[in-house]
Amino acid sequence: MSTNHQFELNAEIREVFGSGASRRLRRLENRVPAILYGASEPPLPVSLEHNQILRALENEAFYSHILTIKLDGIEQKAVLKDLQRHAYKPRILHVDLMRVSAKDKITMSVPLHFKGEADAPGAKDEGGVLTKLLTSVEVRCLPAALPEYIEVDVSHLGLDESILLSQINLPKGVELTAAISHEDDRPVVNIHIPRAVVEEEDLTAAPESAEVPAINVKDDVEHAAGEDKEKAEKDKK
Repeated sequence: MSTNHQFELNAEIREVFGSGASRRLRRLENRVPAILYGASEPPLPVSLEHNQILRALENEAFYSHILTIKLDGIEQKAVLKDLQRHAYKPRILHVDLMRVSAKDKITMSVPLHFKGEADAPGAKDEGGVLTKLLTSVEVRCLPAALPEYIEVDVSHLGLDESILLSQINLPKGVELTAAISHEDDRPVVNIHIPRAVVEEEDLTAAPESAEVPAINVKDDVEHAAGEDKEKAEKDKK
């Protein structure tokens, strides 16, 4: 569940701080302000090449990978913990990088890759729709064991079946941060008939024939005649 992606970022120490300095850094030097912290070392304000990190962010593996930060000829290992994007421009405004130590476990969000969607019997043969309820999970592990993604095999999934969080096959040394019990074991993916299809079938179903009470015309005529006779006798009095 890991490939051979390698990501290296060139960093420079920031000497000037503040919102004005950050704007000038972005506009004049095409660099992104960032902070490098963690591993029992003080936070270090740095800047990154904007185009370099923008290209790296196009790769899904970048978000859950051990990165190499080159700073003053020294390489440091880190992971991406947070970033700020411009509201509508393809611009990165700020990046948070956390140093990692080979001996300390880290907590990261890892994407899920679903395998065998086209072969799932519930969708292929029974008309169901496969719904991905989770696209990533949070895991805890040593940096060396961090997977770029976790694979979920759905090729066996039938109609009205699901795969639960506890049923995911995790790589060795990787654990979910979510506390899973019988009561809160969340489904990750399932296959069901779409609700709209079910409702349409209910609407188009033939309605049951309702029983119409028989009308006795003779009784109705006799009843009406009796009422007229009674009314006429009252008028005479």
